[in-house]
Formats: sequence, structure tokens, C-alpha cells
Amino acid sequence: MNQSIIFTEQLTWDVQLSAIHFTAQQQGMVIDCYIGQKVLEHLAAEKINNSEQALSLFEQFRFDIEEQAEKLIEQEAFDVQGHIQVERVD
Repeated sequence: MNQSIIFTEQLTWDVQLSAIHFTAQQQGMVIDCYIGQKVLEHLAAEKINNSEQALSLFEQFRFDIEEQAEKLIEQEAFDVQGHIQVERVD
């Protein structure tokens, strides 16, 4: 892992986006990252019924999700809002 990218422990469920919001820091800049419910369901191979379950599944797959987000940050694959959208996990 790249030592210049640090992921915080903060996780929230974004109801409007149906996504987990998590943050990374790179050289003092905070980067908003998201993984949508459908991507998380595909990764976990189970249906998500509530925010608590989504947060729990994120924790189970945290390393893989953060690794993919790190790759996207390194590739500067930001969306138009400047966010990172994890759309698949290798």
C-alpha cells in the first residue's frame, strides 16, 4: 500500500446515493470515496437490507475496497465532484 494515502475509520451510509461514504487522506487533502450498494452486494454475494448490514459488510471487505480506492486515487480517477467511486473490486 502507498504510505502517502491513509484511510480513516469514518464510515457513513449515504441514503440518497445508497452508498457507503468513506474518506482517504493524501498529502493533507481529504478525498471522499464511495462504494454503492449494488457493488457491495456483488462483492459480498448477499442482499443488503439496511445500513447496519451495509456497514458491517464494508468492514468485512475493507482491505479489498480500500486497495481498489487507492488504485483509483493513484490513477487520479476522480469523478466530476472530485470523489472516488469504487465500481468494482478486483
